[in-house]
Amino acid sequence: MDLSFLFNDYVSQVATTTGINIIMVLGLNLITGVTGQLSLGHAAFMSIGAYSSAYLSTALGAPFTVALIFGTFTGALFGAILGIPILRLRGDYLAIATLGFGEIIRVFLLNTDFLGGALGIYGIPASTNFWNVLVLTIFTIFFMYRLEKSRHGMAIKSIREDEIASEMMGINISRYKIISFTIGSAFAALGGTLYAHFMTYINPMDFGFMKSIEQLCMLVLGGMGSIFGAVVGTIVLSTIPEFLRFASEYRMLTYGVVLILMMIFRPQGLFGKIKVNV
Repeated sequence: MDLSFLFNDYVSQVATTTGINIIMVLGLNLITGVTGQLSLGHAAFMSIGAYSSAYLSTALGAPFTVALIFGTFTGALFGAILGIPILRLRGDYLAIATLGFGEIIRVFLLNTDFLGGALGIYGIPASTNFWNVLVLTIFTIFFMYRLEKSRHGMAIKSIREDEIASEMMGINISRYKIISFTIGSAFAALGGTLYAHFMTYINPMDFGFMKSIEQLCMLVLGGMGSIFGAVVGTIVLSTIPEFLRFASEYRMLTYGVVLILMMIFRPQGLFGKIKVNV
């Protein structure tokens, strides 16, 4: 069997982008699917990882590994700092707070000169490739699987099912919410770091509200709370636009129709167990 097509530059680029998306969507799945906290600002943490690592690489000449660790850590730090006050909120209020945070970060990036402002950062070393993304994607899947099967993962899932009952059982729900939000933010930042060093150019418009919605759609399609579902949903919505390039004016229409049909006929997603109420 001829497998040479797997090493085609175009296929490699699509696979790399898909892998980066999987890492970020699995981070969102931990926050929204497993813990039950709706976040509409996931792209903000992606931008934090992207910009912090890109600045380190371009301005200070740091090695890719150092930039990768720094970007991921910075995203986790912001996730912890934001999580402490806002995770006291629930439902729509939490969603609005995360949406607001995402817009604050975007506007900050637009108006910060040393980060390139509206022009963004260019000349980022092209350090991301198919193989390091593949390794990190496998690591992310393994990490999330082990976390969910651990006693900490069980505690996090119980918060999603019933916060009051979990608290009565002695689970520190605030602590576990912050842990979940911090880890999810770290993986969003990891994805952002890989994205920046793959594209070699970033600007604030790459990380707007629609990027958060795009990631949420991938999760909803595959099934919230399911690692396998998150992976499949991401693969589907990352590759469909590539097949529809011949009819680019209908790409977003098809994208929306698929999601509407899913919400009507299978609100729990392809492989999820949690129904999304419309």
